[in-house]
Amino acid sequence: MDAAETVTQFAKMLENLDRWLTAGVAFAEQKKVDPDVLANLRLAIDQYELRRQVQSACDAAKYAAAYLSGQTAPAHPDSEQTVAELRARIDKCLRWVRGIGAAQYAGAAERRVAPAWLGGKWMRGDHYLAQVAVPNFYFHVVTAYAILRHAGVGLGKLDYIGGMPPLGEG
Repeated sequence: MDAAETVTQFAKMLENLDRWLTAGVAFAEQKKVDPDVLANLRLAIDQYELRRQVQSACDAAKYAAAYLSGQTAPAHPDSEQTVAELRARIDKCLRWVRGIGAAQYAGAAERRVAPAWLGGKWMRGDHYLAQVAVPNFYFHVVTAYAILRHAGVGLGKLDYIGGMPPLGEG
């Protein structure tokens, strides 16, 4: 699993998430509902609401990029309450993640990753990427998608997948 390619994929999915939020706003406006109601929806009473899912997806992407490139991730307090604020959070995260060049991920597989929640322990970068970063990121992205779908926002599989590379013919 290549760190730079994986973080590029995270960025693509954050772009998709931004489009889903835009579709959510259009859906709410069509239904004559305040779009910001969406930010507090959740699938289960003991699960994060949409805003926390978006914040967590952004954090998962930026921390993966930071840990694997030897950077320090920027602080983003979890203060967003509206869909517009969530979209701004995604934009900030995307700009930061995209600012890390592919060369900065050199040696990512062997890099020691020591998030605070590991309590002074560390893991290799390749293990962190495959066992923590990827599943954590997609958990929050998929849950955000499911919350919007559950609310009735007209999203489908291609909205989830997003753009694809050019396809050949014949």
